[in-house]
Amino acid sequence: MAAEIEIKWDSKSKRFKANITAKEALQALDGISEDKLVAVKVNGQPVDLTYPLTHDCVIEPITTDSPLGLEILRHSTAHVMAEAVKHLYPEAKVTIGPAIENGFYYDFDYSPGFTPEDLEKIEAEMQKIIAQKQPFQRKEISKKEAKKLFQSLGETYKLEILDEIPEDTVSIYQQGDFIDLCRGPHIEHTGKIKAFKLLSVAGAYWRGNENNPMLQRIYGTAFFNKKDLKAYLHFLEEAKKRDHRRLGKELDLFTQFEEVGAGLPVYLPKGAILRHILEEFEIREHLKRGYQMVMGPQLLKAELWKQSGHMDYYKENMYFTEIEEQLYGIKPMNCLAHILIYKSKVRSYRDLPLRYFELGTVCRHEKSGVLHGMLRVRQFTQDDAHIFCRPDQLNAEIRGVLDFVEEVLQIFGFDYEVELSTRPEKSIGSDEIWEHATGALIQALQDKGLKYDICEGEGAFYGPKIDIKLKDALGRKWQCATIQCDFSLPERFVLTYVDSDGERKRPAMVHRVVLGALERFIGVLTEHFAGAFPAWLAPVQVKVLTVTDRSVDYGRKVLTALQEAEFRAEADFRNEKLGYKIREAQLQKIPFMIVIGDKEVETETVTPRRRSGENLGSMKLTEFIELLRKEATIPKTKGGSPH
Repeated sequence: MAAEIEIKWDSKSKRFKANITAKEALQALDGISEDKLVAVKVNGQPVDLTYPLTHDCVIEPITTDSPLGLEILRHSTAHVMAEAVKHLYPEAKVTIGPAIENGFYYDFDYSPGFTPEDLEKIEAEMQKIIAQKQPFQRKEISKKEAKKLFQSLGETYKLEILDEIPEDTVSIYQQGDFIDLCRGPHIEHTGKIKAFKLLSVAGAYWRGNENNPMLQRIYGTAFFNKKDLKAYLHFLEEAKKRDHRRLGKELDLFTQFEEVGAGLPVYLPKGAILRHILEEFEIREHLKRGYQMVMGPQLLKAELWKQSGHMDYYKENMYFTEIEEQLYGIKPMNCLAHILIYKSKVRSYRDLPLRYFELGTVCRHEKSGVLHGMLRVRQFTQDDAHIFCRPDQLNAEIRGVLDFVEEVLQIFGFDYEVELSTRPEKSIGSDEIWEHATGALIQALQDKGLKYDICEGEGAFYGPKIDIKLKDALGRKWQCATIQCDFSLPERFVLTYVDSDGERKRPAMVHRVVLGALERFIGVLTEHFAGAFPAWLAPVQVKVLTVTDRSVDYGRKVLTALQEAEFRAEADFRNEKLGYKIREAQLQKIPFMIVIGDKEVETETVTPRRRSGENLGSMKLTEFIELLRKEATIPKTKGGSPH
C-alpha cells in the first residue's frame, strides 16, 4: 500500500497518497477553478502544478489575480517568444528572459537585429505555439549533463551561466522543441497564454557590461485576459503622448545636443522659466520653515572625499580633475560644504537645529545605457538641505521634513508611497549608530501613521533613508524626496556642539531633498500634466491673439498691461486666420488666450478663452486680470518650523 502524507491548505487538512500532484491536492482541498490556478506554493516555495508531493506539507494556490501569478505567466510567455525566435531565426543564441514589472523581455545574440516587421512574424509564430498547448515540462539534471546538452545546442551563453551555478544539479524546462535553463515555475501549458503583445526592440549589453557583446532585447507583455491587455496598451499610448522628451522639444522646454554630450540637458527659453518658477517656490517654502540658504563650490579637494568615505564607496560615480598637481572631485553631493559651514564656528545647543539649504548642482557618472531624457542625467540640481540637530530634536526634524514633502506633493497633485532602506553591505559606521539612525526614521514614520515598505540593504553608505515614491497621473511611481539619517559623517568630521552641561556632544545630521533632482522632477511634472501646466506654473500664461491688423495697436496695449501686472504673456499679431492662431496656442498648451477683434477694440474689452476651448465671453481687461490673478497665484503650504 502506498504511503500516505498529510497536506494542509488554509484551515483544511487531508491525507493523500504520496506523489499526488500539487494541483490535484489543492483541488481536492479547495475545489478551486482550474482556470484560476497558475502554480502552487509548497511550504512557501513556488512550484509547478504538476509538482509531486512526497511529504507532509502546507500548500497555497498561486492564482491569476495575484502578482506572482502574473509574473509566472509573463516568464512563461518569454519562453514561448524564445521558442518562436529559434523557429524563425535558428542562428540566434538565447541568453536570459525574465519577467519584469510590466511584462517581460528576452535577450538574443542575433547580429542582423530585429525589426518591427520581425516582431509581427514572431507574434504569429507564438500564436501557433500557443494553439498547440505545449506542456511546460521540468527536469532536474546534473550540471555536467546540462553543459553537454547546451553545448550540443550551441547555446554558449547558457554554458557561461552554468559555470556560475554552485549546485551540482540544475533544472531545465522544455516546451515543444525549445529547452531552457530555468528555475521555474511555469504555467501548465502554452494554451494558458490568452493575451500578449510584443512591444519593442532595444540593444542591451550581455550582463549590462559595455565590454560584452551587444544583444537584441525584445520587450513584451502578457495578461490573463484581453481586457487587461487592452487597458495596458492604452496606458502605453497615453504615456507615449506624455513623453517628456517629445513635449520638451514641442513646448520649447528642454532638449539635449549630441555636441554637448549625453546626460547633459539644455534648458530652452520656456523650460528655463519653468525651472525659475520652481526654484522661487522652493526658496520661499524653505525660508518660511527656518532654513538658511548656503552655496558650496563645484570642486572640493580629494582629501575631503577621502575623509567622508566617498572615495572608497562612491568613487565610480564621481568625476575628478587635477589643478596644480592637486586632485579635486567634482561634487556628486552637497553635504561636504554644508558640513564645513557647520564646523566653521563653535556651536551651542541653543543654536540647534541648523538647517542649511542649497539648490546645488552636482555631477554623477552614470553609464550611457541608463540615461533617459531628464529622468536620468549626469548633471542635475537638487533642492538639497542638511539639518544639524541634537539627538533629542531628531524626531521633530524628520517629521517636519515628512510634513514638508506631503504638503508640497499635494500642491502638484501627487499621491505617494514610502520606503525605508536599511544598511547596505558597503557602508561606514558602527552597528550602534546605524541602529540609532534606523530607529529614528522608523519612529518618525510611526508617529506620522505612515505605512512603509522595507528595502533591505538599499540605504546610503553613511546612513539609512526614507524614500518617497510619488505617483503621477498614470499611476507610475517616481523617486522624489529622500530623508537620510546620519551619525557617521558627524563622527568622521568630528562635528560637535556645546551642550547645556558644558560638554561637547555629537550632533545628528539629516540629509534630505523634497522635490529631488529638478531635472527629474520637471520631466515627471511634464508627463504628469501632459505639458498642460496649471496657470501658476505655465511658462506662458496668456497669449494675445488679434483677428486683423486693425486690432494690433489695442492688442499691444493689452499685452503691455498684462506684462506690467507681472503675468507671463505673449502675443500673436501675425496676419493669419484666427482659428489657426487658436489651434497653435492650444498645441502650446497655454492656459488662456485673449481674442481681440473690431468689437473688442471698439468697446475696450477682451474675450478670453481657456485652452480647453471654453469661451469666457467679453469682459473688461481689469476683470480678466483679476480672474487670472486668482487662478495663477502660486499655492502656499502651511509651512512653519517643526518647533
